[in-house]
Amino acid sequence: MSNKPVVVFEGIECSGKSLHVKNICKFLKKKRIPYICLREPGGSKNSEIIRKLILNKKSNFNRYTDLFLYSASRSENIKELKKFHKKRIIIIDRFTDSTIAYQHFGLGVDLNLIKKIHNVILNDFKIDFTFLNVVNEINMLQRLKKRNKLNRYDTFNVKFYKKVQKGFLTLEKKKPNKYKIINSNLDMKINKDIILKKISELIK
Repeated sequence: MSNKPVVVFEGIECSGKSLHVKNICKFLKKKRIPYICLREPGGSKNSEIIRKLILNKKSNFNRYTDLFLYSASRSENIKELKKFHKKRIIIIDRFTDSTIAYQHFGLGVDLNLIKKIHNVILNDFKIDFTFLNVVNEINMLQRLKKRNKLNRYDTFNVKFYKKVQKGFLTLEKKKPNKYKIINSNLDMKINKDIILKKISELIK
């Protein structure tokens, strides 16, 4: 594996992935290791505009519009990411697995359609490793209640999130050597140490 890997953090709402991304970026900055860090949807000027459309609680897009908006956001990012592919460590908060988990497993969009879109947008851009953060229903709901502001994807019913998380786990089973499951029900410090250890292995 390249010592400048593309590392993705995936998981449903309140699974802790975004906090782990921040921790990793702080770690790399402290070590003075060149990196790129972004979130999806978002990550660039145009992508952030699209993010606001998707996550606005007043938005009422159908599942295909959501798919195309997420894909448009990714398309805006990918050209920039390819400039640094294999040249810098790339850390991404949500990527293609989120699209499959949410739009296919969660909302029932045809998987072949999603794969065709990904093939066009990504071309030769590859993910090297994925941290899949999982969380139980009780902890997810408790953490959601503590959020100051909820977006549209924070307000789906519990059955939806269960389907999405099951979808993520289905994807993990297909490439177990490329994933590490992080049990977000455990203490955050424990998981932070596990992730930092694995990141150190990936970049050495």
